[in-house]
Amino acid sequence: MLLPQEIIAKKRDNKVLQHDEINAFVDGLVSNNFNDAQVGAMAMAIFQQGLNSQETVQLTKAMMHSGEVLAWQHLDGPIVDKHSTGGVGDKVSFMLAAIVAACGGYVPMISGRGLGHTGGTADKLESIAGFNVQPNLGDFKRIVADIGMAIISQTPELAPADRRLYGIRDVTATVASIPLITASILSKKLAAGLDVLVMDIKMGNGAMMTNLSQAKALAKSITTVANDAGVNTQAIITDMNQVLGSTAGNALEMIETVKYLTGKLREPRLHQVVVSLAKAMLVNSKLAKDESDAQTKVDYALASGKAAEIFAKMISALGGPADFLEQPWRSMNKAEHIIEVLAPRHGYISAMQTRDIGFSVVGLGGGRITNSAKIDHSVGFDRILPIGTRVNRGDVLTRVHANLLASAELASKQYIEAIIFSEEPVVESQVIYS
Repeated sequence: MLLPQEIIAKKRDNKVLQHDEINAFVDGLVSNNFNDAQVGAMAMAIFQQGLNSQETVQLTKAMMHSGEVLAWQHLDGPIVDKHSTGGVGDKVSFMLAAIVAACGGYVPMISGRGLGHTGGTADKLESIAGFNVQPNLGDFKRIVADIGMAIISQTPELAPADRRLYGIRDVTATVASIPLITASILSKKLAAGLDVLVMDIKMGNGAMMTNLSQAKALAKSITTVANDAGVNTQAIITDMNQVLGSTAGNALEMIETVKYLTGKLREPRLHQVVVSLAKAMLVNSKLAKDESDAQTKVDYALASGKAAEIFAKMISALGGPADFLEQPWRSMNKAEHIIEVLAPRHGYISAMQTRDIGFSVVGLGGGRITNSAKIDHSVGFDRILPIGTRVNRGDVLTRVHANLLASAELASKQYIEAIIFSEEPVVESQVIYS
């Protein structure tokens, strides 16, 4: 029998772990043969010394197989998914899954909850009264087969080794390790039985990867491991140097999703990210011949209302109301106070401290610092003006939604402090980097 301390010592000393040693570690995560101290020590050894590509592939595969791996039979289209590394205002999954499903793909999306300054897809869906983000796997598979998409949170059956390892990484300062990020993301995604995966690697001051070299390193690690594991995977690096879209906060982002799908409002940067990822998913899954064909299909899915219809069916199938698109506020709580945040001076919005805005949402109660914290889904910001906008003193930069007046006033002050103004026009930053 391999002793935990021997495996830890080997990686601590920067030696390459063999398959049986990695498998023993993953088995120990599930069986508790590795206690919390040993898991933390192993995570730190990997954080400090890294893993080579073969070790990362083996760790990912072992974690993937630590629980159930979904198999899909009798579907007449590819199993396609997308994963984002997280940011502020990132509600892309909702539109994207609906568009791809409307084009003939099947999207079994297993999403995360917010932690730190980043919002969580599952938390946003839980803004909706009755919505069940944790159905049993049988219902999940049935809804995907019937409708074409379902977005849920991670279930206990899928990649349980990752759940334990991530929880310990979070409290031992070992989250920001590219091999561990890779294995964590892909073990869950590969357990969903995918044919095609597109990664949205967020880069900027509101993302985990703050510069392009970090983002490219993560993109290379994920695509190498996923393709080696047999899933056709592409990574696209997108900007997170400002809030994505015009809202940040759970219910408010669901409202923006409804406006997007129904054609009432499609903020240009958000639309560019959605379309870029959708085209990659369609081309890689052979649902479209090329980029031009994919663009035509995306445009039709939106213009015809088919994507909106599929999204509405998913909301209803998972316990939400049948009329969510028509009356979204009927099943979501509104904040008591809405305060306009006014520009303190004339000029152009030249930069945004996106991470700070994310933490303002958390401070309002819209996010969690610990996994057990309860969320106030009604709070956040809407009508956010993008970088490059010319404003006069007294113009509305955004609106704060809060349930305590003191919280609203504090968030308003924090928002102004997170915005940088300039006298001269600014060049708009790229939205898609690669």
